[in-house]
Amino acid sequence: MTDQAPTAQKTQTTFRQDCSVRCDIHAPPDRIWALLTNASAWPSWNSTVISLDGTIALGGKVSLKAKVAPDRTFKLRVTKLTPEQEMEWSDGFAPMFKGVRTYTLQSKSGGVTEFAMTEVFSGAMLPMIRGSLPDFGPPFEAFASDLKRAAEAGA
Repeated sequence: MTDQAPTAQKTQTTFRQDCSVRCDIHAPPDRIWALLTNASAWPSWNSTVISLDGTIALGGKVSLKAKVAPDRTFKLRVTKLTPEQEMEWSDGFAPMFKGVRTYTLQSKSGGVTEFAMTEVFSGAMLPMIRGSLPDFGPPFEAFASDLKRAAEAGA
């Protein structure tokens, strides 16, 4: 397999900022989905998280501790869930400040699944807090690489 390493893409306007990454994974969607929806197992395959606790189900709440901000616990709600296709986590309060992370899986030919992850921050307070947000590019690239490695290994 000679796939190129995932590379994060970022865009920014005054009241919106996003970061996304995508990659082809040589594994079926159900295997990738199993990794994405088993909260307690995330630290075993995902080098970007310290812990993920809670229920990954529509309306469920999860608490995420990430290495990019180890002193903070992100309290997230699962706001969209279409098995083996799409999952969305949200926090914050629009229109002041909101973060939405979307995970998508799309089957391609030859047993390949395209994985994509996008985080969108928006709201009136974004210009004031933008400087305190970390660079999401490197952790997004690591997340996609870790997920690809685990799914292709059959973890």
